[in-house]
Amino acid sequence: MTLFAAALAGIFALAVPAQARDICTLIADAATRTVLHQEGDCETRVTPASTFKVALAVMAYDAGIITSAHEPKLPFKEGYADWMGEAWRQDTDPTMWMANSTVWYSQRLTEMLGAAKLTAYAQKFGYGNADFSGDPGKDNGLERSWISSSLKISPLEQAGFVAALVDGKLPVSPAVISGTMELVQQGGANDGWTLQGKTGSAFPRMADGNFDRARGWGWYVGWAEKGDRQLVFVRLAQDEQRHQKSGGLRARDELVEDWAGLVAGL
Repeated sequence: MTLFAAALAGIFALAVPAQARDICTLIADAATRTVLHQEGDCETRVTPASTFKVALAVMAYDAGIITSAHEPKLPFKEGYADWMGEAWRQDTDPTMWMANSTVWYSQRLTEMLGAAKLTAYAQKFGYGNADFSGDPGKDNGLERSWISSSLKISPLEQAGFVAALVDGKLPVSPAVISGTMELVQQGGANDGWTLQGKTGSAFPRMADGNFDRARGWGWYVGWAEKGDRQLVFVRLAQDEQRHQKSGGLRARDELVEDWAGLVAGL
């Protein structure tokens, strides 16, 4: 079944464990776009959170804003997002940005690109709903559209984007693709497979506009390699109680742990 066909196949029923639930686990062949394993609801769009950094890296490389793994190095300024402490309170280059998942660096890149270019790139890449308007009436799309706001993407669309990236099929140069892939961190290894990807964590908004911190989303999106075989993967989970460790990090660690069993029968 291709990614396109799977997207039309209907939403799967979900089992809901007591503490948290995996919304979707998806594995596909990067070259053929064939879905090899799919569990759960892989079609509903939610916020990409920090997984958007991979697409943003492609955009910024292609636009000539990012020129290498270490350029541009942008200065930290008081007032920038710094809730992750010292890792964010420092001058940051693209490698540090991806490794530390630094929100303020993303915000500087989106400002340099502008809403029109962001939208055009996302539409060309098939990246979710390509909506960078931000929160209704707040004109904050360049600040947070990808964080519990207007930009939304499904796990199937995430898989399609990553497959196009690793198979060299995005409408950008090979240098842009290789530069972006170089930034993406290794997430672990299992049974001879090496996994690289990006985590993402965010909280849904409640009716009063506040965040529901007990029901955080956790993404892990990327690709796995073993010999000359290349698979793309997506894990999306949602908590049912608040945790100290972010949902994205737990999604990554759990997928790496599950990996050998998931691919054993493929």
